[in-house]
Amino acid sequence: MRKIYQWTALALGLFLQVNAMGQATKKAPEIKEGEGPYSQLIIRGAILINSTLAPPIGPIDIVVEKNRIVSITTVGTTALPIDPKRRPALKAGGKELQAEGMYIMPGFVDTHAHIGGGSKGAHAEYVFKLWMAHGVTTIAEPGSMNGLEWTLDQKEKSSKNLITAPRIKAYSRFGLGSTEPIATPEQARQWVRNNAKAGSDGIKFFGAAPEIMTAALDENKKLGLRSMMHHSQTDVGRWNVMHSAKAGLNSMEHWYGLPEALFTDRTVQNYSLDYNYTNEQDRFGEAGTLWKQAAPPFSDRWNKVMNELLALDFTLSPTLNIYEANRDLMRARRAEWHEDYTMPQVWNFYAPSWNSHGSYWHSWGTEQEIQWKENYRLWMAFINEYKNRGGRVTTGTDAGFIYELYGFAFVRELELLREAGFHPLEVIKSATLNGAESLGLDKELGSVEVGKLADFVLIEENPLKNLQVLYGTGAIKLTKENKITRVGGVKYTIKDGIIYDAKKLLADVKKLVEEDKAAAGFKITQPGVEPQK
Repeated sequence: MRKIYQWTALALGLFLQVNAMGQATKKAPEIKEGEGPYSQLIIRGAILINSTLAPPIGPIDIVVEKNRIVSITTVGTTALPIDPKRRPALKAGGKELQAEGMYIMPGFVDTHAHIGGGSKGAHAEYVFKLWMAHGVTTIAEPGSMNGLEWTLDQKEKSSKNLITAPRIKAYSRFGLGSTEPIATPEQARQWVRNNAKAGSDGIKFFGAAPEIMTAALDENKKLGLRSMMHHSQTDVGRWNVMHSAKAGLNSMEHWYGLPEALFTDRTVQNYSLDYNYTNEQDRFGEAGTLWKQAAPPFSDRWNKVMNELLALDFTLSPTLNIYEANRDLMRARRAEWHEDYTMPQVWNFYAPSWNSHGSYWHSWGTEQEIQWKENYRLWMAFINEYKNRGGRVTTGTDAGFIYELYGFAFVRELELLREAGFHPLEVIKSATLNGAESLGLDKELGSVEVGKLADFVLIEENPLKNLQVLYGTGAIKLTKENKITRVGGVKYTIKDGIIYDAKKLLADVKKLVEEDKAAAGFKITQPGVEPQK
């Protein structure tokens, strides 16, 4: 009976996730699209916004050789022309990228990035190009829902730059590929060992019995792999974030399990008595009341939990964007990029449904949104203070659900971190160096420093003044002639020293969507509204 119970608890926590992804998605085509790499690449005259909390500086010239940054040289000031004598020389066979007036940042890191899913029609080329068009050069795939072998194949091809894609860290969902329920600590340890041998970079947990979690995390840590966890409500009552952090978990995803660690007058969420976890309006609707049930900001319990997590060097990957529709459904549903960049099948997946994960708008309105606005206020207070005390907060999106679109969702996550209280420079650090640290890649990535890999984002507008210029659709600007224009959008994404025209990648996506719409005779309509004839 014990084995059946443990397997059922795990299955309940995973059912909607796995069901949402469906069959494995179509892989990215092996087509050479970027320019380079070059024996030498010099990026000329850009203004550097680094991830070290340093203020912007420029103009600078950055020299890359064999995909490594070899020099960073200040070549002028804002008031005078660039001094040619200060500039590094171009070698034979080298490439110059003229970036005068542009802003350059480290490549972005999305710490929670699912690669499409068959039931959504979001094939890999579509997803990868949306990420790359928004400057995302590295992702963590949390769970490898298309199968670990599938994810490792795309990881290898990306590492060799045979496909246009970010570099990939492949995490396996705990239990993935197991032929029997994992019901004992030794079974958990053996699965972890097998997962490491298969080439996985880490584990994505949802929940299990405490002895199973303890054994799995211990074995995973011994093997040097990393871990993340979505603390599913099916197990969070007996295993919350504090249990995970003390057992060696590297990162919590979303926010589940954190309010539960902050309870002072209860041990369980105040579920309504007709609540059913498989009814996702119950699940997400009542989750919007959870932070109010936790200890208030700066109280003794609140501070105690925060300080313990900080001492354990624990990472928060909040994915604020993926729940934003809960506090303003219309805003998320009517985002301007859906028309040109959301695939028909993806749009249909978002619509209210009893079956699709995250499509739980069975009856949603003012009361639910007000509750979620308060939820965000309290949640953001914790995240911001965690950052203020030296804690690591990363930028993860979980896009592909709940009206959040790949790439665009990453920029929205940056805006929400800003809303939480982060300075724009702290936002950039979250999107780059913090993400690299959380994945164990900070010696190679995450900042523009000599010796690191050549991953960059270049844009013609200053993102510190307005993060919205990072959206592929840009930001609105009115000229002196009273003409409405669009400015921004990433200009170049550079990964491994290869230069990608970000606007061309976005145009490719738009064409893919147009072709898909034409084949299906599809036009976006709002849920419950009949299309006009």
